[in-house]
Amino acid sequence: MSNTKQSLSPEDRELYQRTDEVLHYLWDPIHVSGIPQARDEYQSYLPQVFSLVTRCASSAEIADCLTSIERDQMGLSITDQSKKRNVEVADILLDHKEWINERAEQGGDWR
Repeated sequence: MSNTKQSLSPEDRELYQRTDEVLHYLWDPIHVSGIPQARDEYQSYLPQVFSLVTRCASSAEIADCLTSIERDQMGLSITDQSKKRNVEVADILLDHKEWINERAEQGGDWR
């Protein structure tokens, strides 16, 4: 995805990076965030989730995507706690998108 990431706007590059970090450190359904060798564990799901965030999907749509990944691709059992966490993660991702957009509108510094 690095070629695609390089073709993104500075704002979307930052959102992509933040999405990656949120998936790894906050979503983390298999609890690997403390293992340095597992830093890329969720990167295969990153393009799908990033696409939802950038196209302004709702929090519910993003949470449903995360739940589907856990159930259908990871083979995990879905609990009320995991559903709640997925909604919280979706809200955080949308908050990051909103903050980045506001910063861009104000002429924010993009490194």
